[in-house]
Amino acid sequence: MGSVIPLVLTIFSLVSLTFLGSDSQSVKSVHVLDLLIRDHTFKSLDKNFKTGTPQSVKLPSNLSGIRVDTVRFRCGSLRRYGANLKEFHLSIGVTVHPCIERVMLIRQNMGYNWSSIYYANYDLSGYQLVSPIVGLLAYNADEDANSSNPFQLGIVAVENPMIIDFTNTTKFSKEEGIKPLCASFEGDGRMTLAKANSTSPLICVAKRHGHFGLVIESSPQDQFRKPISQWKVAVGSTIGAALGAFLLGLLLVAMLVRVKKKSRMVEMERRAYEEEALQVSMVGHVRAPTASGTRTSPILEHEYIPHHPR
Repeated sequence: MGSVIPLVLTIFSLVSLTFLGSDSQSVKSVHVLDLLIRDHTFKSLDKNFKTGTPQSVKLPSNLSGIRVDTVRFRCGSLRRYGANLKEFHLSIGVTVHPCIERVMLIRQNMGYNWSSIYYANYDLSGYQLVSPIVGLLAYNADEDANSSNPFQLGIVAVENPMIIDFTNTTKFSKEEGIKPLCASFEGDGRMTLAKANSTSPLICVAKRHGHFGLVIESSPQDQFRKPISQWKVAVGSTIGAALGAFLLGLLLVAMLVRVKKKSRMVEMERRAYEEEALQVSMVGHVRAPTASGTRTSPILEHEYIPHHPR
């Protein structure tokens, strides 16, 4: 049984590492997630960050799976020329309020794993996400792009709405008869739906900043299925592995006991056979072999007759 103790310790170590590694899913609020992305973006900016040049943002490991890009503009230049940033295309005439001099645009792609938290923050009953959530937010930016307290600005594109192209983002296959809807996730917790572009079912339009995704109507069976968060999958897998290792340990112990018992029985049978062959008996407190108790009686060839003198 001593060999089982290291196995148990190993199992508990794996469980501990799994819970420590589940910090990435401790963020449950999309608003908190936006703030974390904003802070990491401003802290990671290169000192030589040039206006109008997009830059990828490297997030910490606990936010792995989220892709972020940022670019800084002068408010006037953005209005006169528009901008393109990954899935987002801002047309000429877009404005930012309030903006004094410069604006920092932050583009987010939550990936399929992180997009699942939108199920907990918005009412998606009857619908299913078929694309990652993408977001475009704007913040004030001073000259060195290192604001100590950046606040959010508003992007307004009324005359020429901005375009959100999901062509290279979604894994949704254009099945016949199924057209996704454009979902806009508002800051007040509401989700609004609109039809996709008539020319392409994977292109949406929007008149302001925010988070967007493609959804389809889910089947009645899917409506009762809730998305399983990553930490629950990790914990379930660990528990299953621990249970399997524990059962394997019990099986090994049972096999060892069985082999040892069988060896003991073989040894007892061998001793019993030897004792029967040698007729072992106890001499005091010592077991010693003895000879057989039967002997052949001697036979006299001639009868002896005593002779008496006359």
